[in-house]
Amino acid sequence: QVQLVESGGGLVQPGGSLSLSCAASGSGARTNDMAWFRQAPGKQREFVARIRNEGNTNYRNYANFVKGRFSISRDGQNWVFLQMNSLQPDDTAVYYCNIWGTQHWGQGTQVTVSS
Repeated sequence: QVQLVESGGGLVQPGGSLSLSCAASGSGARTNDMAWFRQAPGKQREFVARIRNEGNTNYRNYANFVKGRFSISRDGQNWVFLQMNSLQPDDTAVYYCNIWGTQHWGQGTQVTVSS
């Protein structure tokens, strides 16, 4: 049973930063390819960032709206992080961890950017 658990969300002022974490566990979890998505109220879930490990190389992809503000990283096979800087109110959403290409999702962590 694959399990993904996100943490690190919260309330932050515009221009602030947050760091999200995702812990993956369970047998059969192909965690070499992980991603973050987000879903704002009334909107569809959208891609944020992806990190894919092949051999000793990590390949990263970002949504256009990230614009250099976010950074995805990993620690071993079971931890994935999302460092978010220069946050804006439009970044307010529930952020989800995902094993790329699967329906394995965490429960999400709320990020609210507001003054």
